[in-house]
Amino acid sequence: MDAILETQGLSKQFLGFTAVGDVSLSVRRGSIHGLIGPNGAGKTTCFNLLTKFLPPTSGTIRFNGRDITRMKPAEVARLGLVRSFQISAVFPHLTVLENVRVALQRQRGGSFDFWRSDSVLRRFDARARDLLEDVGLTAFAQRAAGELPYGRKRALEIATTLALEPTMMLLDEPTAGMTAEDVDRIVTLVKRVAEGRTVLMVEHNLKVVEGLCDTITVLTRGRILAEGPYAEVSRNPEVIAAYLGTDPSITGAAAHG
Repeated sequence: MDAILETQGLSKQFLGFTAVGDVSLSVRRGSIHGLIGPNGAGKTTCFNLLTKFLPPTSGTIRFNGRDITRMKPAEVARLGLVRSFQISAVFPHLTVLENVRVALQRQRGGSFDFWRSDSVLRRFDARARDLLEDVGLTAFAQRAAGELPYGRKRALEIATTLALEPTMMLLDEPTAGMTAEDVDRIVTLVKRVAEGRTVLMVEHNLKVVEGLCDTITVLTRGRILAEGPYAEVSRNPEVIAAYLGTDPSITGAAAHG
């Protein structure tokens, strides 16, 4: 297996509490890999460790064969490991196009200068419009980002993530709080942007996970409980118990909840 991201014995403790414990994860290049688990399982902490927003207490992280355990967030982003956040992060008073253009300014060497002349910044417009088309936001290009419906804001965030030219995208709850229509739109979008990339995603909606993910890793109490294809993992008695209790009659709910 060609693994693009691997951890060995990854752990994080807070004042003696183990939020993530001895997690050894392997994400196959070109796959969509789901990280799931009940509330408090350690999923977001694990994401923060992988993208260096938290330092690990112990263990190692390798990306594309390179040890990134002690790197900073900006350094791993430059290597192509880029994340989104559970709460949509956009500049609300800038237009949708301007939000993507800000992300594209990274091509100037990482400087995000709002005071540059309009002509300098407009050289990013063509690429920004291409990215908006990729995520279905062309019609919203001149709208203030803060006016977008929630699902469209998440699509904008994915566009700004794509502007950083990631090799691997980490998506934290991309469908959280969405209507059914928005969920379907984001699922289609994730499938599209995953072409030629690797995606690791935290997601509570198991129906979304079932439709998107090649491999599922289940966390509970900061440790890996099970791993494999969705059909296999969703029938694991320990996984069912972790989500819903041990009554076998609710197996179907675990598989489709």
